[in-house]
Amino acid sequence: MPIQEGKTAPAFTLKDAQGNKVALKDFRGKHVILYFYPRDNTPGCTKEAQSFRDLHDEFQKRNAVVIGVSPDGPESHEKFACQHNLPFVLLCDPDKKVLTKYEAYGEKTMYGRKTMGVIRSTVWIGPDGKVKKHWRRVSKAADHPAQVLKALQETEA
Repeated sequence: MPIQEGKTAPAFTLKDAQGNKVALKDFRGKHVILYFYPRDNTPGCTKEAQSFRDLHDEFQKRNAVVIGVSPDGPESHEKFACQHNLPFVLLCDPDKKVLTKYEAYGEKTMYGRKTMGVIRSTVWIGPDGKVKKHWRRVSKAADHPAQVLKALQETEA
């Protein structure tokens, strides 16, 4: 079923870098910024994570949590988070089940070739568990977190 704004976000439970189970339902009552990225420590993914890090306090002020999801394992996430001082949770989806459920895994074009892989995207889930916004294909990773924050701020006005 496609991700649709106004509809309930698909439930999920994944493990974080420490092996703790993290479920979407754990964040009920908060805005959840669920961002999907291809790989730890690649240039675009690092810039995006650093931008979310730099804006983290602003997201928190708005009752929002940022959660990153990639197919990487716990060791990779731990190293990535420590190396870049990331204050938010990174979840492991090695089977790509949640990535697929959220339309963040599929066919994409890289360097003119069609390939299967993680599609950089973000889903904003409201405190009620419903999808507020879905950025389906993020092209400018470093600028994207500011766009997400702006959308969140606009709902306050």
